[in-house]
Amino acid sequence: MDELYIQRVLKGETDAFRYFVQQYSERAYHLAFSILKNEFAAKDALQESFLIAFKKLDTFVGKAKFSTWFFRIVINEALKMLKREGAERIRSKEDAESVAESMPQALDLLDENQQKYYINMALREIGPKEALALILFYLQENSLEEVCEVTGWTLSNSKVILHRARRSMYAQLDRILKSEKKLLY
Repeated sequence: MDELYIQRVLKGETDAFRYFVQQYSERAYHLAFSILKNEFAAKDALQESFLIAFKKLDTFVGKAKFSTWFFRIVINEALKMLKREGAERIRSKEDAESVAESMPQALDLLDENQQKYYINMALREIGPKEALALILFYLQENSLEEVCEVTGWTLSNSKVILHRARRSMYAQLDRILKSEKKLLY
């Protein structure tokens, strides 16, 4: 379906680009947000990414899926914005290493909306690369190979980042849930 709309846009039917905006906005926004940790910055990165994709659509050669190509643009734009703003977080090593083994069981006790809430809170606290890896692999259900295509990471680097991301995620969830428990009692 993407190929049809690509051809329509390239033939001058610019309104056909709306298809891509409707199709990929939500997932692309989540990718940008995972890196930037800011709603407005993520929306800016998304808008800039769509402009770039529109302007450079004629350079898309079709070796990968359109979504892979576009998500790569989104990631690059978000990383550029992050670099410009100097917003890279410095996290304490202790947080990442204090992983609670009981975390998956604790999350199972929460309803789906509560789980989403706490997972989103934790995603905001971990590093951009780690959040990106988790979103691509678990939430968007990309394979490791697709994660590599989108991010430009090697397979071994992707595995390491995913491993660290899971540890960081568990550590953040542990911290958040412990602080929530204190508030309740």
